Amino acid sequence: MASAGVLGGLFALLTANVFSQRFKAGVKLGTGGPEHQALLVAVRTHANFAEYVPLCLLLLAGDLYGGAPAGLVVKAGWVLVAARVAHVVGMQLPAPNKSRAAGALLTLAVLVGAGLEAVYLAI
Repeated sequence: MASAGVLGGLFALLTANVFSQRFKAGVKLGTGGPEHQALLVAVRTHANFAEYVPLCLLLLAGDLYGGAPAGLVVKAGWVLVAARVAHVVGMQLPAPNKSRAAGALLTLAVLVGAGLEAVYLAI
């Protein structure tokens, strides 16, 4: 799935951003407190990606392996890419905002949809 490769690249960019923000703030561990808001945002954006994307990709791969229609799985993968890009953009804006909400909701939709498909394929 090409979308998995794109998500891997996005994760690498988010990781590099955390490194960059840590260097700028002079903080090696943690987020450095309220005076380092950019570092906190970078860390949480990276962590949120790490919390959701691996499970979504695992479920999508399992669905594909289990016999789900390939077109459906591919579309869900690209929805996940769009969701994560929207979330990254939204994390840079004052909260609450539509981009962050859309990213979170679309990510949840992929997670729930892929999970339900996995259960359906198993029974």
